[in-house]
Amino acid sequence: MASMATLFLNLKTPNSSHSFPKTHKTHFTYNLNISISVLPNKQKRRNNQQLRISSGLIEPDGGKLVELFVKENQKDEKKKEAKLIPRIKLSRIDLEWVHVLSEGWASPLSGFMRESQFLQTLHFNSLRLDDGSIVNMSVPIVLAIDDSQRQRIGESTRVALVDSGDNTVAILKNIEIYKHNKEERIARTWGTTAPGLPYVDKAITNAGNWLIGGDLEVIERIKYSDGLDRFRLSPTELREEFTKRNADAVFAFQLRNPVHNGHALLMTDTRKRLLDMGYKNPVLLLHPLGGYTKADDVPLSWRMKQHEKVLEDGVLDPETTVVAIFPSPMHYAGPTEVQWHAKARINAGANFYIVGRDPAGMGHPVEKRDLYDADHGKKVLSMAPGLERLNILPFKVAAYDKTQGKMAFFDPSRPQDFIFISGTKMRTLAKNKENPPDGFMCPGGWKVLVDYYDSMVVSENGRVPDAVPV
Repeated sequence: MASMATLFLNLKTPNSSHSFPKTHKTHFTYNLNISISVLPNKQKRRNNQQLRISSGLIEPDGGKLVELFVKENQKDEKKKEAKLIPRIKLSRIDLEWVHVLSEGWASPLSGFMRESQFLQTLHFNSLRLDDGSIVNMSVPIVLAIDDSQRQRIGESTRVALVDSGDNTVAILKNIEIYKHNKEERIARTWGTTAPGLPYVDKAITNAGNWLIGGDLEVIERIKYSDGLDRFRLSPTELREEFTKRNADAVFAFQLRNPVHNGHALLMTDTRKRLLDMGYKNPVLLLHPLGGYTKADDVPLSWRMKQHEKVLEDGVLDPETTVVAIFPSPMHYAGPTEVQWHAKARINAGANFYIVGRDPAGMGHPVEKRDLYDADHGKKVLSMAPGLERLNILPFKVAAYDKTQGKMAFFDPSRPQDFIFISGTKMRTLAKNKENPPDGFMCPGGWKVLVDYYDSMVVSENGRVPDAVPV
């Protein structure tokens, strides 16, 4: 996660998640209307930079959340039906996409993409709806099958989707099967076909040569039984939580790394800015990515424990912070993928989105350089089709200020006073059980990170590490 961040305002308000949840069954009916309109530059000058602010929950894409669960009284019937139709076994990543689709994160999608949706996503990063409106959709949400599976499906218009234990997860109906052009998909999603892209290696290279789209009917809510399901709040549950907290603005911060005090500075400063703008109760959605991540990322269970310590140590205020898990797999597709991350948070109710340097980026898999320009993510978000409700508030660079002994915004007039601690440096310190400068990360959070890398050493020495408590 980067040291420089930009705040994107998604216009139409909040919904959040808990600071270490208890699931609430509140029915979501509260309907605020919050929007922020920034006038174009010329008009701004004519109107003395007038900013119009009103309050409310941002509408989901397409106007409503599209959840894909079977009604309770139809579950037994659907399970019987699933035994009579062709079956497709889902990979772990496929199951994560079923999770994403079922809860409405990708609203208004009603299932895995058909060919027209796939092509629009690849070529336009957006979908045109029946009413002519445009919603953002920058990463393909597709299900691959191979030749033998296609042959088994035959003329059937429905297939059953089962997990690794052959348990029925969903039925995909009104299906459409079309060619999986892997090279085109990879080139347009990542901007390169270089070998070594983690998601490509995991989910595309060895996948089938066909894609199957259709409408999903999900029989049961996706659970992982890993001690973290209580954090996996759906968009509906997040909206209920934000309403319960009387939030009049929700700002989301996605991360796949441990939280250090530079991140906390950005988040607390964001809240201050929103209060200065006239909001009464802005709520932070701290929203770590919980789907597939590459092997050298800190695992989700350890990240969640570290985030909990950040709240326990008072770095972030539990009263104004909701911690939840975003179930999407990670592509590491830079400016293309960050649009998906922002769009999904609109559906969860966040109307502000903080994005850092090189969001969703990674090092080039072959060359010794970053794969994407560090500033392109924030620039693309400000121009992306279907994300017009996002506005930009740029932040300054955060670094460790030696004179204050804490993370602070970088002052270019005294660069000698600042230390930039990269993610690589942070990991090296933790692996070596060395402490970072005081004020870089809360002690409890740093101990979790050290314990994680210590468990890696134990594992490499042939002993099974203790399970992380969650």
